Amino acid sequence: MEHVSHLFAFNHFVIAMVALTIMVLVARTLVAGTKYSSLLVIVVFGLALGSLLVHSGMATPGLDQFPIVSLIGQTTVIALIASFFVGGQEIKRLLSKQSMDENCDFFTPSSQEVVLGTSSTQLTFIIRAFLLLIGIQTADVLLSGRVTDSALGESYLLLSYICLALAFILIDRKAVISNKGKYIRKGLFEVVAIIIVLNISLWLSNAVSSVIGLPQIFFAMILSSGLGMLLPRWKHGPTMNALLFAGIPLVLAGSFIVGGSHMVEAFGIPGLQSVIVYGFSGQIFWMFGGLALLIFVGKANHLRNLAPGLAGGLSHSGLTGACTAGDFGRTAASRAPIMINIPFAGHIFVFTILAASAERGSLMVSWTLPLILAGAAFVFLSLKKLRAAKGCESSEVKGLMLFSLGWQIIAVFGSFTLLSVAGMSLEHASMSASSGLSHFGLFAAVQEGMFGAAAASLITFTFAMTFLVHPFVFAMFGKAAENSGVMAEKAVMALASIGLIGVIYSTIII
Repeated sequence: MEHVSHLFAFNHFVIAMVALTIMVLVARTLVAGTKYSSLLVIVVFGLALGSLLVHSGMATPGLDQFPIVSLIGQTTVIALIASFFVGGQEIKRLLSKQSMDENCDFFTPSSQEVVLGTSSTQLTFIIRAFLLLIGIQTADVLLSGRVTDSALGESYLLLSYICLALAFILIDRKAVISNKGKYIRKGLFEVVAIIIVLNISLWLSNAVSSVIGLPQIFFAMILSSGLGMLLPRWKHGPTMNALLFAGIPLVLAGSFIVGGSHMVEAFGIPGLQSVIVYGFSGQIFWMFGGLALLIFVGKANHLRNLAPGLAGGLSHSGLTGACTAGDFGRTAASRAPIMINIPFAGHIFVFTILAASAERGSLMVSWTLPLILAGAAFVFLSLKKLRAAKGCESSEVKGLMLFSLGWQIIAVFGSFTLLSVAGMSLEHASMSASSGLSHFGLFAAVQEGMFGAAAASLITFTFAMTFLVHPFVFAMFGKAAENSGVMAEKAVMALASIGLIGVIYSTIII
């Protein structure tokens, strides 16, 4: 039976790798030659595939028949550790006024296309990222002693060995690497570091659980950001390069497929309709409301400001993935990790207050209201600084840092407060808020069970469903990219107004 179970695991490993890799490649092909992000396609593709698998009878909701696909959707923290590390590096360089020693001879990716829209180096990154996500996750589970919780637990050692070994040796032969041995060894060090961060962060989360239920991602953020600040001149090896390029798209692809599998059954759950309505309208309001402030008040209407500002201001998984993949240009790609990390520093308030609220079963409104006011003050200062920046890079970055922190506080605590006052349970509010913001931190926390088992099982669906708004989001950003980085102002205002109406309506129907 052991041989059969291992063969079963390997078969599903191959199926998942082929299915998810194809999904990412098809998405990149469809947007090739345009300014749009491939995540635009992954959203629809993933939801449709998950729904079809259930509708055809090949799987049941939750995709228990495809455990590797489910597993890849649970690797959010791994993908984010890479972004947090880079954010720590960028923050240290900004504070110390250091500049990265750009040695192009160390690693130069190939530009030769093997699939329309994807070069050989990018294809290598996608495959390696899949291997790394599975390999690191299984290794982490084995080391932390949680293997009994998985259907494929008996095969985790084999999966970890195969994935990490293949990821270790897989490099693009067409890329120019000055020292291949050093480059590969960097990848090994990065894998070990990520596994250590995962284990320490889990241990810290468990250690303080009797006092406060802080999720693993909170400590992972602190540790990985701290490492980045300690190593500002670390040149990324194959592990970091792959996870930064394809980590988030693959995690989202897996999450969307699982979410799509819940599509039919979820609509019949009492109270979930209001969760989805707020998720949709919140996506529009918080995104385009933030853009409206940056454009009309901050006078910062350019993709180099808008994309990283909202990626950080909402901890927005879609924009974060698009920025780090370079979809909105090099400036946005370099600024995004900073903006992602800065608001996460304020998550000591987010997660402590929400964890305490989860333990008591209701939101601590007396704590959230002062924080919303503090967030508004940060936003005011940020817009004032951006308005006076006049294109100065350092002023823009500092203004965006303040905006990311302030807007995140307003969006997170504003959502929870509004929904709680309207009468929504904290369990449903957690799904609404994380979905309405596309907030990967809250998504990971809910997925870990911070707000109960029911929310943990349904978050992939509600999170994925509200991603259907992203065609509007990425269409606006894509149009802006085609318009020299300037976004259409009237459309932003119209969408922000529609979002506000939707948010108000969602609270009425609770």
